[in-house]
Amino acid sequence: MALLEVADLRVSFDTPDGTVHAVNGMTLSLDAGQSLAIVGESGSGKTQLAFAILGLLAKNGQATGSVHFDGQEILNLPEPKLNKVRANEIAMIFQDPMTSLNPYLRVGDQMAEVLMLHQGTSKRKALDESAKMLDAVRIPDARSRLRMYPHEFSGGMRQRIMAAMALLCRPKLLIADEPTTALDVTVQNQIMELIADIQRDFDTALILITHDLAIVAGACQRTLVMYGGQVMEMGTTDDVFEAPSHPYTLGLLNAVPRLDIPQEALQTIPGDPPDLTRLSPGCPFSPRCAFADGPCRETMPPLEGFGQGRLRACHADRETVT
Repeated sequence: MALLEVADLRVSFDTPDGTVHAVNGMTLSLDAGQSLAIVGESGSGKTQLAFAILGLLAKNGQATGSVHFDGQEILNLPEPKLNKVRANEIAMIFQDPMTSLNPYLRVGDQMAEVLMLHQGTSKRKALDESAKMLDAVRIPDARSRLRMYPHEFSGGMRQRIMAAMALLCRPKLLIADEPTTALDVTVQNQIMELIADIQRDFDTALILITHDLAIVAGACQRTLVMYGGQVMEMGTTDDVFEAPSHPYTLGLLNAVPRLDIPQEALQTIPGDPPDLTRLSPGCPFSPRCAFADGPCRETMPPLEGFGQGRLRACHADRETVT
C-alpha cells in the first residue's frame, strides 16, 4: 500500500474576482522512502496541492477529494487530529526560511518548541536533540548556534535550520517547497545534496516542489508535470527528461539552457498561463500548444497510462511530440 494516495483532489478559493480553481482533479501516489518531483510554472497549483495535503489552505480555500496517508484519510481532518499528523508524520520545508522562522526567538528555542509541544520532551532534552539535528544537517558548532537568531545566519544556513526543524520528529514524508529559491548556484547544490542525504539517512519519502527542472535530474526518482492545476505527465525522472510525451513537458525542457546543444537564444513557451477563474472545458495548455486541434479545446484528455508506469493527459499522438 502506498504511503500517500491523492485522488481527484480539487482546491478552490473564493475571491472578489471569482472562484479560483487552483487544483483540478489531482491524482498521485507515493511509496514509503520514494521521491517525487512536482514541476511546473509558477501558478500551476504545486504549492496549493501541498497546502491541501497538510491542511494549510487559506481561510477562503476549500478542498475536496481524497488524501490517504498511511492508510488514514487526512483531507479536512479536524485541526487537533491533523496537528498530530503534521507534527509527527508529515513535515514541510517552506519556500522562504526568513519568513518561516520567528526573528524574535533564538533558533534553539524555536527548534526545542517542536519537540516540547508535539512529543512532550523536556526543554533540556529538546535542546540536545536540536543540536544533534543541526549537526546532522551540517551546521558547524551546532551547540553554540542554538543561541543565535535567524538574522545571524545566511540564507543557505536558514534553509538548513528549516530542514532540521522538519526532521526533529522523524516524519515519514518530507515536502520541500522551492527549497533553493533565492540561493546562489553553489548553495542550491549544497541544499539538494542535503535533501538527498536526509532521504537516504532517515528513509523519508520526499515531495520536491519546484519550477527549476535543472535541480530535479538526479534528485528524484519520479517526476510529475503540473499545469493549470492538473497532471500533464508523470513517470520516472529519466523517462520524462529523455522522452517527454506531453507538449508542455517538451516546452519546459526546451527552455532549459544546455551546454551540449548550441543555442543562439533560449526557447520559450508562447502565451500566458491560464486564468484559473475561467477554465475552459478543454486542455488548459491548448491555447499555448503547437500540437492542439479541435478536441484539445473541447475536452480535457483523460490521464492514461502507457509504457512502464508512465501517465499522460494529451490528445496528441505521442510519436508527434518531439
